[in-house]
Amino acid sequence: MGGQQSDRGDQDVVRAIREVEPASGEVLVGGLTASTVDLIDSVADLLPWMGVIVVLVMFVLLFLAFGSLVLPVKAVVMNLFSITASFGVITWIFADGNLADVLGFVPQGFLDVTNPILMLAILFGLSMDYEVFLLSRVREEWDASGDNDRAVEVGVQRTGQIITSAALLLGVVIGAFGLSGLVFMKMIGLGMLVALLLDATIVRALLVPATMKLLGRWNWWAPAPMARWWEKHGLRGH
Repeated sequence: MGGQQSDRGDQDVVRAIREVEPASGEVLVGGLTASTVDLIDSVADLLPWMGVIVVLVMFVLLFLAFGSLVLPVKAVVMNLFSITASFGVITWIFADGNLADVLGFVPQGFLDVTNPILMLAILFGLSMDYEVFLLSRVREEWDASGDNDRAVEVGVQRTGQIITSAALLLGVVIGAFGLSGLVFMKMIGLGMLVALLLDATIVRALLVPATMKLLGRWNWWAPAPMARWWEKHGLRGH
């Protein structure tokens, strides 16, 4: 992954120069490549914190909604599946140059460091929307019947059309960015389109139901003190 209009060799030179310790004063390097190095270093420092905050907030909210510690973990893993697949596709197209003639752009040999960050934030939120749609209906049936298999079947049946329709509508809107003459917009549009289609089909319609069926009653597990707290204070525990 590169930065703006500079390659890895240029960035290594900037870092090497900045490590020089003169007898007096300090070494300063400016310009586009130096700005790119600063941006990459800043993202590398802050991205892990962003990930931790997003996961913790999602974990707390899903526990409050569904009273389980297993479902938030599963949600993170499933979201990463569609997001990393999307990153792989945009790397294959825009960094490696595949389909460049078909899509009408000149490959740069790298990805702008800001693109995946923007996609990560948006896609994680969209993926969680679909997850909440599905799990809400599954939880309702679980509360009513206590039968995990039936809860999963009914949840998928009742929400499948909603999730598919929402993904198709959003896919049309976002996919239109792929027709842009700007490589930045084209990359965002195609990357998010791939992630949405994967999330609404393979992930929500196949992987999530299959995993929940295999887990059985463990889907709804939480330590006894947390389970009692959720029964009293959880978003669905009243």
